[in-house]
Amino acid sequence: MYFNDSNIISPMQAFVGGVGVGGVGQVQQMQDRLLGWNIPPEHSDLVHPYWRGFLAPGKFWHIGLSLIYFMLMCLSIVGNGCVVWIFSTSKSLRTPSNMFVINLAIFDLIMMLDMPMFLINSYLERPMGWELGCDLYAAFGSISGIGSAINNAAIAFDRYKTISCPIDGRLNGKQAAVIIALTWFWTMPFTLLPMFRIWGRFVPEGFLTTCSFDFLTEDQDTRVFVGSIFVWSYAIPMALIVLCYSQLIGSVRKHEKMLHDQAKKMNVKSLQSNQDKERSVEMRIAKVAFTIFFLFVCSWTPYGIVAMTATFGNRDALTPFSTMLPALFAKTVSCIDPWIYAINHPRYRLELQKRCKWMGIHEPEPTHDNTSAVTEKITTDEA
Repeated sequence: MYFNDSNIISPMQAFVGGVGVGGVGQVQQMQDRLLGWNIPPEHSDLVHPYWRGFLAPGKFWHIGLSLIYFMLMCLSIVGNGCVVWIFSTSKSLRTPSNMFVINLAIFDLIMMLDMPMFLINSYLERPMGWELGCDLYAAFGSISGIGSAINNAAIAFDRYKTISCPIDGRLNGKQAAVIIALTWFWTMPFTLLPMFRIWGRFVPEGFLTTCSFDFLTEDQDTRVFVGSIFVWSYAIPMALIVLCYSQLIGSVRKHEKMLHDQAKKMNVKSLQSNQDKERSVEMRIAKVAFTIFFLFVCSWTPYGIVAMTATFGNRDALTPFSTMLPALFAKTVSCIDPWIYAINHPRYRLELQKRCKWMGIHEPEPTHDNTSAVTEKITTDEA
């Protein structure tokens, strides 16, 4: 849209270098307000031309996001730090199944490493360290995001094995360690390949204060890369999680039907045993794990939609603001995870009450042993 007022010039005129009635000086002033205005020529290829067509956000946007990220950083340090500390040092919580909980907290802490960098980027209104800083920021996000996805799949598999086969199906320490090593291996391909420009690359996005993989370059190589990382980091873990939880639900329903039929034959109300009570506790823990998975889907699905839309759809629908929100959601869930455990895990709450009295937690002591054999029970050699 063009204006007749001699003091106003459209952003598109400024961007393409058009000269309006206000003169060259006003064009330069408007150019300074476009995204990428503070990127020097030697680093100009760091910013995709698509972003240069948008006006740079005002400082209040950077200040507001910085405050949010600072609060998230504090939540992540306290929450995930407590999870790693307590789950790894408490005998009643140091079990094979809870090794996956610790691993998830470590992945979330890696996501937290992006937040101090974001605060500096917001102050500078550009990526700190240029290419190197952008690569580090995106690499931390890649490791955390892909690692959390596949670790949620590992937790779902562990819940399925524990509840469906409570006697001989539970994972031991060595098996859990191997699976955890595989989760870290899973994060490497699509972290190292773009970081070293072997396939794909990491670039700034949105307000140019966050970085992710390049999904805007219009060539076949980029399309194949984006499709591959979507399948690797999102579709495959989601399919594994859905498979494990669906098998778990089917196993629980089959077990309950068997107990109901047997009780009916014996003319009793219930055949619930101590093992069934233990199974009930395991189910509650499975519900916590499923809640974590649900939050993960809610936080990373918008990001996947943005990337797929930019690569295969109508990218005109994307704006700097619309790409900053999914990045914020992804950071938020990494800070919420540990507090979900704090709310729903009685033994963890007891440990928090003992060690972190300043949190003001008041969890009643259990009157009898109804704790989970997998996540609560002290193993024979530890007793």
